[in-house]
Amino acid sequence: MAHSILVAEDQSDIRELLVMSLRNANYAVQAVGDGLAALRSQEEQPCDLLILDLMMPGLDGLEVCKALRARGSATPILMLTAKSTELDRVLGLELGADDYLTKPFSLAELLARVKALLRRADLQRAALDTSPAQAALVRNGDLEIAPAKRSVRYRGAALECTALEFDLLLHFAQHPGHVFSRAQLLDAVWGYTHDGYEHTVTTHINRLRAKLEADPIRPELILTVRGAGYKMREAPG
Repeated sequence: MAHSILVAEDQSDIRELLVMSLRNANYAVQAVGDGLAALRSQEEQPCDLLILDLMMPGLDGLEVCKALRARGSATPILMLTAKSTELDRVLGLELGADDYLTKPFSLAELLARVKALLRRADLQRAALDTSPAQAALVRNGDLEIAPAKRSVRYRGAALECTALEFDLLLHFAQHPGHVFSRAQLLDAVWGYTHDGYEHTVTTHINRLRAKLEADPIRPELILTVRGAGYKMREAPG
């Protein structure tokens, strides 16, 4: 069965172009022109992925994203924005968006992002069906990750993570001591590599450090390797 996608975009020409391109890629697509309609559509018939414009009448994309996450919705959200400031991008991610694209963007890049987000969502659902023998905990010192349950405990306390934060942390924990460049992390965790989006990795690492480190400025778990990238410390002996 084809994945279902909801496009929420108030500019009719852009909305129609997105719908046509996604349908040509064999997705089942619905489209609305404002934030309130997007929320109603998700209540009536939840989709597999939401493409959400930042600037819309009624409720803007950030408000829609915040409302969906507050309801417990884990539907992947790809945010579209005409703004290019780091603040707008970070705010969208903080409110629960999984990824973003800054206008203008190529349709090929949009389709790559959609495919990556849906692939990750499918893997998350498959993990819930993992047998106990395959669901071994991943540990590194005081860090304990249960991949099948998608849960994290650190120093005995549960740690709340977004979907991307969890995937990034798990990737590091599964390869302790291995140095990854930002481009490698984009490819491995986000599922794509595009020049200019490496700062997305930095943003998520900073958010993980804020949750894990006593002093995020002097991290002890997720380390920066100058000129090379990032790594998780090797488990204490």
